Amino acid sequence: MFDNLCKFLAENFSSDFASWLLGERVTLTELSPSELSLEPIRADALILLQSDQVVLHLEFQTQPKSEIPFRMTDYRLRVYRRFPNKRMNQVVIYLQKTNSDLVQQNTFTLERTHHEFDIIRLWEQPTSVFLESPGLLPFAVLSQTNDRTETLRQVAQVISTIKDQRTQSNIAASTFILAGLVLNKDTIQQLLRKELMQESVTYQALIDEGRAEGRVQGRAEGRAEGIQEGIQRVAVNLLREGMSTDMIAKLTGLSVEQLEQLKISESEESQE
Repeated sequence: MFDNLCKFLAENFSSDFASWLLGERVTLTELSPSELSLEPIRADALILLQSDQVVLHLEFQTQPKSEIPFRMTDYRLRVYRRFPNKRMNQVVIYLQKTNSDLVQQNTFTLERTHHEFDIIRLWEQPTSVFLESPGLLPFAVLSQTNDRTETLRQVAQVISTIKDQRTQSNIAASTFILAGLVLNKDTIQQLLRKELMQESVTYQALIDEGRAEGRVQGRAEGRAEGIQEGIQRVAVNLLREGMSTDMIAKLTGLSVEQLEQLKISESEESQE
């Protein structure tokens, strides 16, 4: 979920990310892994953006992984094979504070091979950086701030000034999801308007998936129950992935009690 959300932000607000990470406000377009000569190691976490001169490779992580340095090296070579004349900037962005030494690791060394890439630990970044551009607003609450509630309040105020309704609702939904990493649900809901999130493509994608699941199920009870069935199936899939019930409740609108019942039902079905 966080991979897809960050990918959505990077692709739809590419100039904001370019200004932040490259120091120049250029428009970047998506570079598909299929344009490279080999299959991606893990396509769901891969964000590749490009202009005529540069390729920007982003990896967003909530938890550090030991294979990150190799993956960054591997993709640097793949991009070089395809675009030998383009420079490449690679950045691993850690979302959630951790004491793991892995979030300090920015090199890969194998015998006489040595590769370096950039690392950003959001909790060490100044909040002001993320308040300057719409596409970066959802990350502000994860930045270096002594009062995350106040920071979210500032973000909500900036969001309220965004004139394009679709952009406004998408940024609000993205902020809601990422804020869940550091703040409780009640605090977030007090500061962000629920109706804005419901208008977003993030929310709509969930509903559309629910509709699709409902059609596949062929429920005779009608469209509303079909959608509900689909949302429940999405929730079950997220539970299987290990996402917390609080976070799933935020994304699906289901109550924690409903999710606990889904857990029990899923466990009983698996034992049959």
